[in-house]
This record gives sequence, structure tokens and C-alpha cells, in this order.
Amino acid sequence: MHQIEDIYQFLEKHIYDEPVKPDSDIFDDFGCVGDDFDELIGDYATTFKVDMSDYLWYFHGDEEGNNFLAIQLVDPPYKRVKRIPVTPTMLLDFANSGKWSIEYPEHTLPKRRYDILFNQLLIVALVLYVIYSLVF
Repeated sequence: MHQIEDIYQFLEKHIYDEPVKPDSDIFDDFGCVGDDFDELIGDYATTFKVDMSDYLWYFHGDEEGNNFLAIQLVDPPYKRVKRIPVTPTMLLDFANSGKWSIEYPEHTLPKRRYDILFNQLLIVALVLYVIYSLVF
């Protein structure tokens, strides 16, 4: 069985010198967001051998690289749901059970990521405009 100190030691590698309490919100209290949060969760799953098949990232964090214009027009998944904090106590419980087990609220997401599609189309249009400007 893992102890809370095991989780604290693990978190120290990712959140540095912040004091950690059992109910600390890793996202809000430590500013562990975007790719850093994703890396922490991936490392956690590997270190503690936790089955993450039921993990829904967008309930717990955000993402980097989606700060382009589309985010103003189309909400990404993490803005469509109420965020659920991840705490050391939760991480300990899941480490000891070997499975990420949260009952997520009912929710619906679009089948496609229209925010990403919009950004891709915008980039293609920009590249075509630059090419057109250089040629003509």
C-alpha cells in the first residue's frame, strides 16, 4: 500500500518547492497546467501503475497550443465541463486501487474538435495567402 508521503515525494518532482497538503488542488494551487499537468498525470500512471482508461483529461486540466483565434469562437472540451480538482488524496486512493475511478457527470462533446479544425483552416488560408503574395 502506498502512503500519502509517496504521493508527496512524487509531486515534488513536478511542482517543486510548494507545500503540499492532502486536499491541495494540483491545477489551481500549484499552477500545474497544460502540458505540465498532462506530463504529471502520465508519469503518475506509470510510476504508480494506475489504469487510466477511464480518465477524461478535460475535466481536470486544460491544454496548451490552443490559444489561437478559434478558442474565442468555439469552446475546447475543457471549457464545456466543470473542472474537477485532482488532489494528493485522490492520487493516493487511485494508486492503491490501481485504477482511476471518478464518476464523471453526464456531458456531451461534439464528435469533432471544431476549435482545432478552425485553427488548421486558418493556418492553411494564411499559408496560401503568403504563397499567393509571393508569386503575384
